[in-house]
Amino acid sequence: MIKRSKFISGKKREKLFSDFCIMPGFAGVLAFYFIPFCIVIYYSLVNNPVMHEFVGLDNFRALLKNNAFLTAAKNTAVFSATAVPLSLILSLGLAVMLEKSIPGKSLFRTFFLSPLMVPTASVVLVWQVLFHNHGTINQIIELLGGQPVDWLKSAHGQIVIVCMFLWKNLGYNMILFISALCAIPGDILEVAELEGAGAFYKFFHIKLRYLSPTLLFVMILSLINSFKIFREVYLLTGDYPYDRLYMLQHFMNNTFNSLDYQKLSSAAVVFAAVMIVIIAVLMLIENKYGKDVEC
Repeated sequence: MIKRSKFISGKKREKLFSDFCIMPGFAGVLAFYFIPFCIVIYYSLVNNPVMHEFVGLDNFRALLKNNAFLTAAKNTAVFSATAVPLSLILSLGLAVMLEKSIPGKSLFRTFFLSPLMVPTASVVLVWQVLFHNHGTINQIIELLGGQPVDWLKSAHGQIVIVCMFLWKNLGYNMILFISALCAIPGDILEVAELEGAGAFYKFFHIKLRYLSPTLLFVMILSLINSFKIFREVYLLTGDYPYDRLYMLQHFMNNTFNSLDYQKLSSAAVVFAAVMIVIIAVLMLIENKYGKDVEC
């Protein structure tokens, strides 16, 4: 009985010590994330920072009728819906290719990782040289007998930033997938091969099941990175780019500069709610299709 009481008291001390260790991190999250977000929600429900009169959902209704917000939301949704799946498919394809013994494997891997070491401003400079109205791409098009395209001031602008996003992020996603592929138990693949399973069956019925946690992580990471494309677009085109390049971050940045706290807070709450729903759906899908795979 004495031993059991000592064991319980030891567990209590261990729990108290672990709680004490996480308190600084919890306090930081509370002070710098949770409380500020609650303040943002509060500002989205009042008429202005001076009167503080409760107006309910009026700010959200006005936001959903704002043409600049609707344009920014549409452009951001189109970009993310294009860039994120392409990033997943291409990086997974590269990882599967590099899993095999091919010549120049290390060099190929280094080539795709090198963009991670390049500063954003340098990336933008390269893209300006390539896609300027008189840049390298247009010169090649003219040599081939075609008409030059004003890439950054036309409907083709999304193609430019999608290519930039892929060039910047494929390498990191590829390394994550290579690591996950290496962690798949080899005996399961060997048994499947002995049973006559082909490469197609092994990939879609075995490897993808074990890759589901990594797929979820890479998808969420790519989704977050897709919203950070504002930095590159801002350096390329400034505060007010061509309509197809006007992103949610442009809207929020310009709204902040005009000190319209209610519109900015409402947009932030809507943006957070959409992200929470998307991530929740992704986690439910991963839980359904990956729950029978051992971690």
